[in-house]
Amino acid sequence: MQTISLTSLAFAFIPVAIVIVILWRWKLPYRTSIYAVARMLVQLLLVGYFLVYIFEADRWWVIILVLTIMLAASSWISLRTIKAPRLSLYGKSLLAITIGGGAVLALISQGVLSLNPWFKPSFMIPLAGMIFANAMNSISLAAERLQAEMRRGQSYQEARVIALQASMIPIVNSLFAVGLVSLPGMMTGQILSGVEPIVAARYQIMVMCMIFGSTGISVSLFLSLIRQEFSTQDNLPTQPGS
Repeated sequence: MQTISLTSLAFAFIPVAIVIVILWRWKLPYRTSIYAVARMLVQLLLVGYFLVYIFEADRWWVIILVLTIMLAASSWISLRTIKAPRLSLYGKSLLAITIGGGAVLALISQGVLSLNPWFKPSFMIPLAGMIFANAMNSISLAAERLQAEMRRGQSYQEARVIALQASMIPIVNSLFAVGLVSLPGMMTGQILSGVEPIVAARYQIMVMCMIFGSTGISVSLFLSLIRQEFSTQDNLPTQPGS
């Protein structure tokens, strides 16, 4: 594949700058976007160098350590939208993503791909990243919607259904759009690297099933685990300062 120079890469930040200006002109929290972009840049540059070490190390315990860090981080970030102390719900978010995402990762890596060795870094890390990131985003959507619906007076059961449905909208939309509107990242990357399109399509089917399954399991498990905290208006976490 073509190596992107730093000068060429700089052009990718032009639309980013345009969006930030729009946010600023519309009096939206543009500083959050600037921070997010800067953090993305630093994190990806660091992980680029870090992955070189991981792939060369080829040790199972290194992979387990990396997966643990990814789980811990995704579980914490997933609660960012909740207007309540995140620490009280962190363990449940961690458990939900670990069970839902971990089970699907094991099925895909050992059942579908039959990795040898089982911890093959070049597969395990990217697959885990896709699974945990999508579960994280969906839990974040579900948590925010659950809290919003209950503040509007919905019962926990009604709010849970709405929250699950809302959290699944992005992945369901992507299932409808794949192949018609978009060629997802893995398929596009493989085609650009010279893999036959039909082979790339099989990998993408695997990825879509993997994301849909892990997302649905993780979110439904999370919503079940937090029932005690959200089952009544009296137990609904209050906003800071309220």
